[in-house]
Amino acid sequence: MTATTSSTGTTPPRPRPAADTATWSTTAATSGAPVLDVVVPVFNEETDLEPCVRRLHAHVARFPFRTRITVADNASTDGTPRVARALAEELPDVRHVRLEEKGRGRALNRVWSASDAEVLAYMDVDLSTDLAALLPLVAGLLSGHSDVAIGSRLAKGSHVVRGAKREIISRCYNLILHGTLRVRFTDAQCGFKALRADVAREILPLVEDTGWFFDTEVLVLAERSGLRIQEIPVDWVDDPDSTVDIVATAVADLRGIRRLAGAMASGRLPLKEIRASLGRGPQPAALAGVPTSLAGQLTRFIAVGLTSTAAYALLYLLFQEFGSAQVANFVALLVTAVGNTALNRRVTFGVRGRDGAGRHQAQGLFVFLLGWAITAGSLSALHSGNPDAGRGVELAVLTAANLAATVVRFLLLRSWVFRNRRHHQPGAEQALDTPQEHA
Repeated sequence: MTATTSSTGTTPPRPRPAADTATWSTTAATSGAPVLDVVVPVFNEETDLEPCVRRLHAHVARFPFRTRITVADNASTDGTPRVARALAEELPDVRHVRLEEKGRGRALNRVWSASDAEVLAYMDVDLSTDLAALLPLVAGLLSGHSDVAIGSRLAKGSHVVRGAKREIISRCYNLILHGTLRVRFTDAQCGFKALRADVAREILPLVEDTGWFFDTEVLVLAERSGLRIQEIPVDWVDDPDSTVDIVATAVADLRGIRRLAGAMASGRLPLKEIRASLGRGPQPAALAGVPTSLAGQLTRFIAVGLTSTAAYALLYLLFQEFGSAQVANFVALLVTAVGNTALNRRVTFGVRGRDGAGRHQAQGLFVFLLGWAITAGSLSALHSGNPDAGRGVELAVLTAANLAATVVRFLLLRSWVFRNRRHHQPGAEQALDTPQEHA
């Protein structure tokens, strides 16, 4: 007879609200800790949960080491808890964790922090990623070659099937990450990741996000701490029945990027200490310093411009769900203009502190109005010549116009807004993410 046990999870490293409690249900434990713990976070997945877990359980049963499957229920209100408990009672090394608050990141942080496995992983319940990539995903972690491993839909050799809108949004998001946080991994959003338990103990207490940005935050902190991230090409098929709110998720991700960039710029994250305990070496030199020459500033400006263009395209697609093309264009430009000025102020021209920030934003707003005139004029010209132009054509024309406006923006920023910042004395700059180390 199978015994069922319930207990409260261990206390996580960071204080949490009292409502954030977890109830654990599992079959009678096999002696010793598992090598791998695969977490499947779910919210109202009573239909897909059972076939997912059974398929995953049959797959990992062939692994040459013990693997546990943990169903992390984010406060489901349907029959998901009942299905999860039944699976935990029936299948060896399957357990169910019930959290009373929503949040995929919260569930992963909670379960990973309490796990006794050597390697921690997670995958989406829809199994969009082919399970054949699971063993390669964890192999480098078990050998000690890598610290974190991610499935990448953008890596060479990957095969991906998904709609055009999700493809554009995903690529824009990753381009934004590369431009703002200067990451080197290619795919932050694929629901197929793993990390070593010792890495999790160092990184997870620093992660603040409890939702979809959790993945990105873990990866950025790991990379900035000097850890090795291995990317595994995957076969991935989009779930057409996904209930993820793309608009809300995209807005939350952009807020997360802003918060994380600010935290790293302020130096309040102990990245140096993590590098000392787990890192492969010092922070890459490419991530420190701000170029002061025209070529250096132009390179940085292009990176910021590409990021802003990607953010603009993403926001335009999102805002057009609620208004006309002209309104979506104006709002998307306004939001990206503020972010563009702030990024160029710090990244391209090396301006630190808040002195003059208001004046710079006001001047940046004037430059924004010029950019809006260029893009709005392009949109009006398109509609005059082709009144039935679709969203794809509108986006292409506006993207080209936005690039042209970006060139004008650089000239004005360099010659007017930040004209006194074009030449610095050697050694005047500080590292972008750890200024306190150069104080």
